[in-house]
Amino acid sequence: MAQLRHEPLTDPIGCIIHDTDLRQVTDNEVAQIKAALRKHLVIFFRDQQLTPRNLFDLASKLGTPAPYPFVDGLAGLPEVVEIVKQPEDTVNFGGVWHSDTAYLEEPAMGALLYGVDIPREGGDTLFANMYAVLESLSPELRLFLKNLRAVNDADKAAISQTRPGTHRKGLKACHPVVRTHPETQRELLYINRAHTTHFENWTAEESTPLLDFLCQRIEQPEFGCRFKWEPGSLAFWDNRACQHFPINDYDGHLRRMLRISFAGKRPV
Repeated sequence: MAQLRHEPLTDPIGCIIHDTDLRQVTDNEVAQIKAALRKHLVIFFRDQQLTPRNLFDLASKLGTPAPYPFVDGLAGLPEVVEIVKQPEDTVNFGGVWHSDTAYLEEPAMGALLYGVDIPREGGDTLFANMYAVLESLSPELRLFLKNLRAVNDADKAAISQTRPGTHRKGLKACHPVVRTHPETQRELLYINRAHTTHFENWTAEESTPLLDFLCQRIEQPEFGCRFKWEPGSLAFWDNRACQHFPINDYDGHLRRMLRISFAGKRPV
């Protein structure tokens, strides 16, 4: 069986897979892509020519496509959403370090993001390995965190301000601070700056110092990679095991992406 050619971005996270036409992936290639995702947490492809239908068909081979709570999908393809920043916009959608839909009882397993119109400069996305972040903490702190649960709120100002025009309110869920990945059985840190408001049975005031420390740790470059988008680029990330941050440094330019979320399971 032909083996896909991998180009790791950094040791902690990220890999580019070359010489693959995602419009016609074989079962063998799908299996290799899923294995690469387990290893690298986010994988990238260049020079793809994907229509919304192509993207949906690909997603259906990789997982279970699911609607996104805050953006209506395309006509006939409700799972495919368009994420657009117009030249006159100054805020980019989701422009805070985050794990997608942590405010749901069953957060997304992952997502596909495809670049359609991309600025010549700017708009890179950062990713962070949440296994590595947890493993960087002292054994005593890791043990302490395993006894905590955290509340995640879709209406937290840090992230809700990046979703102008959305009106859905009240999505909130409580999850373990240290969760176990359902496929690898490895433990990882599961809080994020965008959605986590406080620890269960703690006040926000009590929670803030520890949450700030953990979020600052997540954002250290040693745990991450940086991806430069081009038209036709596609990212596939494991939302359970990594976080991401879209950099907002391209005001005055159009950026248009297509996105699909995958249904996930309750964190444990």
